[in-house]
Amino acid sequence: RGFLYPVAKRYAGPWAAGLGTALIFSAAHGSVAALLPLFIFGLLLVALSMLVVLTARQEARRAQEQVDALATDAAVQVRSQLLRAQQGLQALSTHVQEVPARKIITRNESPDIGFDRSINPYRGCEHGCIYCFARPTHAFLGLSPGLDFETRLFAKVNAAEALTRELADPAYKVETIAIGTNTDPYQPIEKRYRIMRRILEVLSAANHPVGIVTKSALVLRDLDILSSMAERGLVKVALSVTTLDAKLARAMEPRASTPSLRLDTLQKLTAAGVPTSVMVAPVIPGLTDMEIEKILERASAAGVTQAGYVLLRLPLEISDLFTEWLTANCPDRAKRVLSLMRSTRGGKLYDAKWGERMRGDGPFAWMIGRRFELAAARLGLNQRSVELRTDLFTPPAMAGQQLRLF
Repeated sequence: RGFLYPVAKRYAGPWAAGLGTALIFSAAHGSVAALLPLFIFGLLLVALSMLVVLTARQEARRAQEQVDALATDAAVQVRSQLLRAQQGLQALSTHVQEVPARKIITRNESPDIGFDRSINPYRGCEHGCIYCFARPTHAFLGLSPGLDFETRLFAKVNAAEALTRELADPAYKVETIAIGTNTDPYQPIEKRYRIMRRILEVLSAANHPVGIVTKSALVLRDLDILSSMAERGLVKVALSVTTLDAKLARAMEPRASTPSLRLDTLQKLTAAGVPTSVMVAPVIPGLTDMEIEKILERASAAGVTQAGYVLLRLPLEISDLFTEWLTANCPDRAKRVLSLMRSTRGGKLYDAKWGERMRGDGPFAWMIGRRFELAAARLGLNQRSVELRTDLFTPPAMAGQQLRLF
């Protein structure tokens, strides 16, 4: 008993070990013939219990080996993803449809934005920013504002020619054209199509003023044109910086330039004499609003003299897309972020009211505005406005068109 019970307890458990050992011990002290069935039953009970436990332990070991293998594979995948992140994300598989544009300048009468005309060389945007307010425009084409917006793109390949025709129209009145206010003109496919560069060539030749907004360092490719236009007072460039957290930026803006690269781009543009500004946009309450001051400080150190901000806008389908993304990527902050957003939009996730859609309303929105103003004033930002020249405009000469006398 001194040997059998500890062994049985270890491999069969205390209940089976105690019962089996007691039966065997009783049989050993009684009549072998009378208690033989009891003796055999005790042995079988212990043996069966030991077999069950040993089998369970083997299965547990195999399960642990599988878990370890999965963990190893996951670690390899994480290392691979980190390596790809360091080298830049692999190109997303996209389908680009080339479309002709009859007109390329879009007009607007919005009272709360500082321009009345704009150009968008592309529909859809490969940057894939989850919060992009232009996503719902894809629904007008029967496509989804989600993945289709990022992967099914439209390139207006004749944009430069259409722009030349419109600028040559005798009825055209020159004002600054904004580019990049809807989708990014320097998104990855611009490397191949070069539509934005050809647009700049037309504008530069006509001495037409232009304001550019982008998230991409690709804008530096056109520094030769931009610096030439800057010498004539015809261009200013803004880069939007949402966060300085590279990990968060990669999750929100998966194929845009990293925050540090955008700040470096601002510095190079400024050094080349191009007027620059930083857009802290969008400001996401509870997620990125605490970075307002740091972003402005970094931009000021890069030589930027102008700054602005826009509160997160979630019109139409974007509210559901952003909520889903937020819950998946920031589950610990999701409820607070959404609650703060509602506090700035009259209890809703979005309010398109003129004058409030860009800044929001309520105490938290007011605090964001005051923090931005104080930080900008401390850093000497927005001390003077950059006014682009319109008096140099020279309409393009079209073939067969009579020259203007005045």
